[in-house]
Amino acid sequence: MRLTHDEYVAAITREGDALARAARDAGVDAPVRSCPDWTVGDLLGHVGRIHRWVTTIIVSAPDAPSAHWSQNEPPPIDERVDWFVGGYNELVRVLGQKGPDTAVWTWTPDGTTGFWARRMAHEIAVHRWDAQTADGEPQPIDRALAVDGIQEAFDMVPVRLAHNLPRGEGETLHLHCTDGDGEWLILLTPDGPVFTNEHAKGDVAARGTASDLVLLVWGRIAPEQIEVFGDAALLARWLELTRF
Repeated sequence: MRLTHDEYVAAITREGDALARAARDAGVDAPVRSCPDWTVGDLLGHVGRIHRWVTTIIVSAPDAPSAHWSQNEPPPIDERVDWFVGGYNELVRVLGQKGPDTAVWTWTPDGTTGFWARRMAHEIAVHRWDAQTADGEPQPIDRALAVDGIQEAFDMVPVRLAHNLPRGEGETLHLHCTDGDGEWLILLTPDGPVFTNEHAKGDVAARGTASDLVLLVWGRIAPEQIEVFGDAALLARWLELTRF
């Protein structure tokens, strides 16, 4: 499922270009339907700061950052689209120069530039989708990237939710792509969730395209927008516990 470093870097460029187009078409003051508290300008400020923060991390590897990305201020609203474009282009340049195996600080056990290429590809793909909701109907996320995005979200659960893991007594959730390969079984144990890639019958099953499933995992669409069979309350509980 995992893409190559070059494919992640290419996805950052592709999704960044599409996000910038959507921002220009909608205007920086347009509301983002999928993130009701944000305008397009807010979205650009969020993603642009993260890109610059990650670029600094990669360049200063392996030292930990001295400040969180949110402590930096974005530029004035009328400069934000061009500022955003400059940020992801510089990130792409640095990731291409360093390759996937340079040791850098991350917040996971994977302390390589490869982690950041993967994380930033998925970050910008979901936010591109967000930006397009401000100017009409958003385009699906590329299938291969979406499948990997679902896997990446599950890979990060043990780190991201280390102090508050979703737990259970053997309940199971099954996610199944309807547009090609891609299946996941989540087993909730007293010690936390266990993820496997397999075809199995879960207490609840969620079926949809890879794009729809990754958007479901990241809280962009509701379960009602895909096929759900079985214990819908269990799926709702999982989505609430893993909200990011």
